[in-house]
Amino acid sequence: MKLRHTISALVENRSGVLAKISGLFSARGYNIDSLAVGVTESPDVSRMTIVVKGDENVLEQVTKQLNKLPDVITVKDFKDTDIVERDLMLVRVEADKKKRPELLEIVSVFRAKVVDVAQDTMMIEVTGDEDKLRAFTELMRPYSIRELARTGVIALERGGK
Repeated sequence: MKLRHTISALVENRSGVLAKISGLFSARGYNIDSLAVGVTESPDVSRMTIVVKGDENVLEQVTKQLNKLPDVITVKDFKDTDIVERDLMLVRVEADKKKRPELLEIVSVFRAKVVDVAQDTMMIEVTGDEDKLRAFTELMRPYSIRELARTGVIALERGGK
């Protein structure tokens, strides 16, 4: 059975590391559902948050292979771990003056933000987990989504780790 796995890897912050890691996944036929990379509190280290679907064997193989790469500092599988997980989405929808009050109600319910308004469109920023973003997207479909962009999942373990 394919399960959704969230993996966090601390890696050296230098060119080519992302290509090596994504190449590791593609060479083994694993699809990356989400990939987010950014510099950490240390400018020499980046955190990669990778979401992949697969069985336990897939996850074990991926984790072992990642740990073998010289640019990888640590790998953490968030399986059975209490984490905070977020994804950021920007969505531009059609929003004439008649539709705006309805849209603003939905924005409020989802604790989203309007970040741009034009004559006939509105751009909304939504942050949350996958389910929240999926629900928001479904509610926006009747308003004709013109553009949508997502950052990918980022995650950290809860508590003072």
